[in-house]
Amino acid sequence: MSSSLILSSSSEIAVIDPPADAASVDLTPMLDVRCAVDFILGTGMLTMRECLRLQRHSVVRLGQREGADLQVSVRGVTIANGEVVIIDDSTALRISHVRPPPGLEDA
Repeated sequence: MSSSLILSSSSEIAVIDPPADAASVDLTPMLDVRCAVDFILGTGMLTMRECLRLQRHSVVRLGQREGADLQVSVRGVTIANGEVVIIDDSTALRISHVRPPPGLEDA
């Protein structure tokens, strides 16, 4: 699988070429469609009582270990994992693993 790098003034995005068997599908009309992407730091469980008691400076324990990769999700589907990096004065995410599309995990 080959990849290319697209540089813009505000971010760097690695673009992965589709698998060879997807060549018959023309995705050109969809390439500029914007979609919400969630960068999930961690998850946890709270009781309703704990939720109602949250206030400024409250600390909520997350299930992930220190140093664990964050999840990158689109519409609830995890598509990648990565780590937080600081670039100049901005926070960014360095992708460490791109997951295969759903249904192709076993291929």
